Amino acid sequence: MQAARASATGACMSVRIAFVATRSVQAGDTSMKFRLPRHLGTLAVFFALTGCAVPPNAPTSEQAKSAASKDALRTAASGAASNNKESAGAPLNFDTALASMPAAGSQDVSRQSLADAKPIDAADISDFRQTGRASWYGKGFHGRRTANGERFNMNEFTAAHRTLPLASYVRVTNQANGKSVVVKINDRGPFSRGRILDLSYAAAKVIGLVHAGTARVKIQGLSPEEARVARDEMLASNSTTK
Repeated sequence: MQAARASATGACMSVRIAFVATRSVQAGDTSMKFRLPRHLGTLAVFFALTGCAVPPNAPTSEQAKSAASKDALRTAASGAASNNKESAGAPLNFDTALASMPAAGSQDVSRQSLADAKPIDAADISDFRQTGRASWYGKGFHGRRTANGERFNMNEFTAAHRTLPLASYVRVTNQANGKSVVVKINDRGPFSRGRILDLSYAAAKVIGLVHAGTARVKIQGLSPEEARVARDEMLASNSTTK
């Protein structure tokens, strides 16, 4: 761009010199036998000046910066949309998610996926009740360490709460549609004002929270035995829908 402008400036300088020379010849010694016609000099100056104009399609430095900024914003928006699309379409691993909850000893669980389920000593929080707004988190945090040392898995039924004991279980019900899910508290949060719970992607999808992003929910604390029974019921329901 700078080279083009320098070339145009040089051309204009040449035209000015030619114009001055023409005027000098026209106004010079009257004894000269040859005099340049006035209209020819004017035409020469006109055609030369047209070459000094900056091409209309050549972008200025400000326009180039603006175009670069817009391209960067479009690229970022496209990447964000692609990431959200991938998260929303991620498969749910019900067997892995539910196997993290111990089986109820009084029930005959036939699913092989529960054979290695480890018993846990969860706190009894069956008297806990809370209502408020919940959100969810997924791919962006997948694989990160949670507050209890586990790796966050977006396809497992877990949640983050500010104060509930880690490894305790709660039933979360979406008040807009009545759908519920049992989750294990394994992390701290959310830290956004006005929210009381962050659900994993899998849990959020069960209660219809993924597309909405947030929703008002009711949290009901469970005892370890209540959590086991709820897990078995969810497994049975999932096996009948396959």
